Amino acid sequence: MTAPVLENLKLDAEGFMTDPSQWTKEIAMEIARQEGIETLTDAHWNIIEFCRKVGQQSGKAPTLRQITEGAGVSTKELFALFPKGPAKKVAKISGLGKPEGCV
Repeated sequence: MTAPVLENLKLDAEGFMTDPSQWTKEIAMEIARQEGIETLTDAHWNIIEFCRKVGQQSGKAPTLRQITEGAGVSTKELFALFPKGPAKKVAKISGLGKPEGCV
């Protein structure tokens, strides 16, 4: 069942938002829950906000390396915050498209 906050979103076949302008923090929290992250901490939000900024500037979701370098987190920290595919997961939560190079 889809959460009410996600009902009118335009998503691709893999669940990535196709219109980043629809994104809100409430949507991010719901997508995070669906991705197995119950609570978004300040550390999560710092990464999400960095990814949104990069996405708005470049039109693309940042890569894992861009996230670790730009947001100042280690790969290990990123995997702890966004387990099992952090670049893909944080892009989805940030309302961005699938990162290039992700399978």
